[in-house]
Amino acid sequence: MADNLTLGLSQLPDEMLSFTILKASEGIAPRLGKLAFPGRSTIQTPHYVGNTSRGVIPHLSQDMFSKHTNIDAVYVPLEDFIEKAPQQTPPVYKLVLPDTESPLRRFIALKQDALLIMGARRMPPVAAPAANTNSAISILTSVGFRHLASSDYVAAAQRLRPDIVVGLGDIVYKQQAKPSNKRVAKMGDRTEAWTKDIVAGKSGLGKTTRGDSCYSVFAPILPISHGLQSSYLDELADEMRDQLSGLAIYDPGSLVDLPEVLSPLPRLSFSEPASPQQLLHELSLGMDLFTIPFINAATDAGIALDFTFPPSNEPGSAKRPLGINMWPSTHATDLSPLSSGCECYACTRHHRAYLQHLLAAKEMLGWTLLQVHNHQVMDQFFAGVRTSIGKGSFEEDRVAFETVYEPELPEKTGQGPRVRGYQFKSEGPGEAKKNLSAYRMLDERKELLAEASTPSSGADAKDLEDIGFAEVAERQ
Repeated sequence: MADNLTLGLSQLPDEMLSFTILKASEGIAPRLGKLAFPGRSTIQTPHYVGNTSRGVIPHLSQDMFSKHTNIDAVYVPLEDFIEKAPQQTPPVYKLVLPDTESPLRRFIALKQDALLIMGARRMPPVAAPAANTNSAISILTSVGFRHLASSDYVAAAQRLRPDIVVGLGDIVYKQQAKPSNKRVAKMGDRTEAWTKDIVAGKSGLGKTTRGDSCYSVFAPILPISHGLQSSYLDELADEMRDQLSGLAIYDPGSLVDLPEVLSPLPRLSFSEPASPQQLLHELSLGMDLFTIPFINAATDAGIALDFTFPPSNEPGSAKRPLGINMWPSTHATDLSPLSSGCECYACTRHHRAYLQHLLAAKEMLGWTLLQVHNHQVMDQFFAGVRTSIGKGSFEEDRVAFETVYEPELPEKTGQGPRVRGYQFKSEGPGEAKKNLSAYRMLDERKELLAEASTPSSGADAKDLEDIGFAEVAERQ
């Protein structure tokens, strides 16, 4: 594929998503592109997609999302909204709107120019105890684990009308050894059948609605070798190519053996990269869009991301951290911004001392400001990536980045906001509580004071301090 080659998905209807490759090299290489959907902001790729919980970016209200971030696309998992459907009708299904409007977009109050991508599971997903079946995948709703049938998923896509629907994939999420050969053989067959279902559902919807009501389909590419899913990939390339608008990639290694006819399609990563270095690796393989769980994870941990691409200075004797832990009291009198030169709302209006105070006081605003800042850092990171690819210096800049920065994000040291069940993976019986107790025994003060020796009537402040009385009082 020659440089500056432009490839448009001309076979798609005018009202559907289109993707144009602006620059790409032959073989496996980073590329520049432009993703457009009628009525939505045009997205320059490579870029990232905002990862939501219950339809919103964690810690950000929708007005903060609109005013203080530049996120142009969000990923919304269906399992957040369907509770006991179809036996009981969830609230999101009760909205009655014209065919040209999306009930899901209205329900989560998402701004009109943001691209709405819907999948079945959260990112990262919580492993379900029950296995997928031939007709359904296992999911976790707000009322527990259950199965989501392919037919119900198609009905949800038709009813909620997102811009993009990620097809169901028979993915094994459990922390275990590689799936058996018998299990792998089922993965391709099931995913092929489910992809045909969602494509057929889109075709039926397109006959009765118009404009942005008709969703685009991203077909899942399984995280197994090309040979083990060759039949499924051949079906995508030969029979369903004209009905697909993109690919959902669960293993970046799948890009190496991707059929050539599928190469012009935009690629959305669900590989859960844990660091910017892993992002750069996937970018080098030609990935276009990313869901990035470590952004929300860093915010929850009280870490302000602090890196640029290309790196702003030459390598020194010690590698620079990828973020700043805002919990230590060393920040309590620091009036500098979270990151030098950052122009986000948090850095231009507040300083480290204020943010450290908010975290120590467990004020929600602390995580809100961190979330605004961390998404701004990622905006600038991807802007730098696109500039680097355009100049043809991506590989050199990537090596420099890995030389300058530490390979992993800082460790979490403080107690973040309270977590909900879907935000962590259960480790089995006897595991420690994820949240500290919100309340203490009413007589705890009496017990603590009883531990201290009773001072004499002539004791002064120094005597009280020596016997630990002041220390006990401070713990209240």
